[in-house]
Amino acid sequence: MDKNALIEATVRKTAETGEELSPAEVERVVDALFGTVTVPGAIADGLRRGEIVTVLGFGDFHVEGAQPRLRPGQALNEYVKGEVR
Repeated sequence: MDKNALIEATVRKTAETGEELSPAEVERVVDALFGTVTVPGAIADGLRRGEIVTVLGFGDFHVEGAQPRLRPGQALNEYVKGEVR
C-alpha cells in the first residue's frame, strides 16, 4: 500500500463512522505524522529527541542503535494473525 492508497483507505474508514474526512485532510494528517521528503513528521521528531512514540494497540516506534524500529502492539499482532476481526 503506497501513500495514496493509504489516504484512500483512510477516507473510506472515516466514512464508516459517519464523520468522513476529505482526501486533503487525511493527507495533511499522514504528512504530519510520518513526514514528507523535505519535512519530518511528529514520529521522526519524537525519535530524534530520544522518545518512544507509542500508539496504544498499534505499537511503538523507537530507536535501536541508530535504526528506527516499530514494535507491533498486541492488538495489531492479533489482527494481522487473524485472531480478531
